[in-house]
Amino acid sequence: MNSILIIDDEKEICESIKMILEYENYEVDYSINAAEGIDKIFAGSFACLLLDIQMPDMNGFEVLKRIKESNSAVSVIIISAHGSIENAIKATRLGAFDFIEKPIDREKLLISVRNAVGQSNLLNENKEIKKTLPSEGEILGKSKAILSILEIIDRVAPIETRILITGDNGTGKELVARAIHRKSARKDKPFIEVNCAAIPNELIESELFGHEKGSFTGAIQQRIGKFELANKGTIFLDEIGDMSLQAQAKVLRAIEDNKIERVGGAKKIEIDVRIIAATNKNLKEEIEKGNFREDLFHRLNVIPIQIPPLRERLDDVPILAERFAKEISERHKKPLVKFGEDAIKYLQSLSWSGNVRELRNAVERIIILVDSRQINKKDIEFLYSTGKSSMGDIIDTSNSFQEFKEKAEKAFIVKQLNANDWNISKTAEVLEIQRSHLYNKIKKYGIEKED
Repeated sequence: MNSILIIDDEKEICESIKMILEYENYEVDYSINAAEGIDKIFAGSFACLLLDIQMPDMNGFEVLKRIKESNSAVSVIIISAHGSIENAIKATRLGAFDFIEKPIDREKLLISVRNAVGQSNLLNENKEIKKTLPSEGEILGKSKAILSILEIIDRVAPIETRILITGDNGTGKELVARAIHRKSARKDKPFIEVNCAAIPNELIESELFGHEKGSFTGAIQQRIGKFELANKGTIFLDEIGDMSLQAQAKVLRAIEDNKIERVGGAKKIEIDVRIIAATNKNLKEEIEKGNFREDLFHRLNVIPIQIPPLRERLDDVPILAERFAKEISERHKKPLVKFGEDAIKYLQSLSWSGNVRELRNAVERIIILVDSRQINKKDIEFLYSTGKSSMGDIIDTSNSFQEFKEKAEKAFIVKQLNANDWNISKTAEVLEIQRSHLYNKIKKYGIEKED
C-alpha cells in the first residue's frame, strides 16, 4: 500500500507536496477541507496522512483524535508552520507518527513518509497474519505439552525477560511469541517480526539496525531498522540460528547497552524492546560448531520454551482439524465439514513431519477436493497413498492449481472405483454424487478399468 492523503487548507501546499511525492511513485490525493479528508480516510486505504494543524473548520488535533479513535492503521504526520514544542508533544501523545515544520524540507519529508508508510504496512501485515491464526492467535490443544506451554506463557508474559522458543518448523513458534506479546504490558505497542533465515547475510545488519544514506552502495536513503520500529514493543527474531556471527555480535551489544547504531552511523540510539527469539536448530550444537555465540545464547535463553512436534501431541489433532475446517470452510465459502471418528484416527496415525502447518494444509486440500460434508477415512486416504498416483507425484507434475485439482480428483475417483470393484452405482453413492455425474467424470478424465 503506497497511497498518501494530504489534508491542508492551503491548496498550493497540497499541490506542492503532491508533486514531490508523485515523483517518488507515491499515489497522492488531497483535501483542503478537514471533514472531507476524514471521509476519504474512512472510505479509502491510505498508508500515510499528512495533516495540517491550523484549519478553519476543524484543527488537525481533532482530526488526528478521530482517526486514532477509529483504530485506523494509517500513519499520521503533522505538518505545521506552528512548530512549537508543545504542539509536537501534543501530536505525539495523540498518536502522530512524526511532526514536520513548515516550510517543509524535501529530504525530511521523504524520509518521514517512507518510514510512516513502512510502519502502516507492517501493521496491516500483522492484521492479515492474525486473520490466518486460530481465533486471533489462540493456541489450541488439550495435550499435556500444550497446557504446560500455556501456563508458561501466562507466567512470563507480564515479566520483562528474554525468551527463546525452540521447536521444529511448523510447530507454532510465532504463535507462542505473539501470545506472549499480547498478554504483556507492551500489547498496544509494535510486534515486529524478523525472519533471520530469509534475509541475506550482507543485508541482515541493515534490516535489524537500519543504515544511513550513503553507508554502502545502494543506500540512497536513510533506513530505519526493525529494532527502532519495535521501540517500546517486542521484536521477534525468528530462526535466529541462521543469523551471521557479525550480526549476532551487534544484537548482543544491543542487549547489553539498550542502544543500537545504524550501519554507517556514528550516533548511539537508545531503544527499549523486549526480545523473543526462536529457532528450529539445536543452538548448543551450533555453538560447538562455531556457528553461534555462546554469550548470546545465554542472553537469549533466560526463559526457554520447547514446543514439541505434532506427532508427540496427537491428542491435539481433533481440535486443530475441527478449527481449521471451520476457518477454511468460511474462507472458501463452502459448507462446514465434520471429521468422522475413523478420519480423525487416520489423521492421528500420520507422522506430520510438517507439524501443525502440514495438518492445516491437509485440511484445506480435503475441503477443496472432497465433495462431502462428513469426512471419513476413505475420503482422505488417497492424499497419503504411496502408489503411482501419490499426492507427491501429483504436486510435482502439476503446473497450476487447476491441474493439481483435476489430477487429485481423478486419482480419488480411480481409488474409489477400484475399492468398489467398478460398481458405478455403489461408487456414486460413496462419493455422494449422481451416477450421471460420475460417468461424466470418468469420460472427462479418460478413466479406464485396468485388466
